[in-house]
Amino acid sequence: MLTKNKQQIFEKQAQIAKAISHPLRIAVLDFLRAGPQCVCDIAEHLGSERSNVSRHLSVMTNAGVLESRKEGLKVIYTLKTPCILDFFSCVTDVLRQQAKDSTALLQAM
Repeated sequence: MLTKNKQQIFEKQAQIAKAISHPLRIAVLDFLRAGPQCVCDIAEHLGSERSNVSRHLSVMTNAGVLESRKEGLKVIYTLKTPCILDFFSCVTDVLRQQAKDSTALLQAM
């Protein structure tokens, strides 16, 4: 049986997973791998409207994935815990394994 504490941890983990579970948000996280970026550069890199990018950045900031600071008129975003990128490395490994499994299945036909 789950303890209340463990259940709360799982709920928090689910909130974080939900906050990063959008292709544009994953692209933002990947872009921030190189270091802090302003909203304008993030939007330009993604080829998306600043308002749309800002909304996604807000979701990830509220979830504790990103942090921001003002520099003059610019808002600069950075990964609060860069280890979040390790999660995506793991997901890529899962995709590779799925591709191997599919290839093996097709070769067995």
